[in-house]
Amino acid sequence: MAGQLTGVLSPLLQNRRVAAARSYLGQGLLLDFGCSAGALARFVEPARYVGVDTDRAALAQARALYPTHRFLSLDEFDASSADQFDIVAALAVIEHLPDPLTWLQSMRARLNPAGHLVLTTPDPALQWAHEAGARVGLFSREAAAEHQTLLDQRALRALADRAGFQLTRYQRFLLGANQLCVLEPTTR
Repeated sequence: MAGQLTGVLSPLLQNRRVAAARSYLGQGLLLDFGCSAGALARFVEPARYVGVDTDRAALAQARALYPTHRFLSLDEFDASSADQFDIVAALAVIEHLPDPLTWLQSMRARLNPAGHLVLTTPDPALQWAHEAGARVGLFSREAAAEHQTLLDQRALRALADRAGFQLTRYQRFLLGANQLCVLEPTTR
């Protein structure tokens, strides 16, 4: 979903996002939405993992690195509506989506009632730093250019509520530049 890891610090940032999310990967079937080259796959058994991305080159790389894991294009995922997931992970994804509410609602429909969604996203208060770093090549220029909506804690909570989730865990990491959120479905 996000651009390739072309910034000098992009691999480090990806590793920090994965490290922040790892303790929330739990048990059960995991959907890694925006999986890129499969950074989360190494921490999840193949039978529990489904990775989805729009970047076909990244999917090819993921399939080569983790041949026993399941990786799907977005079209393949949309066509296969049978899977219900216990965990959805979306690391550095929501800020790239044109309609985060519709996406959250679609993820809620694919999530088991006792499941949870884990997402990371940049904090808009430090957008200036991200843009400056992208201009000089520290961060991915492509990913920065693809940002559509940056959400702070208040906006994330409101969006989650509208999509039928409650924000149960929130923390900032990477010196406050990134946010980790855990969302659980509400019973309505």
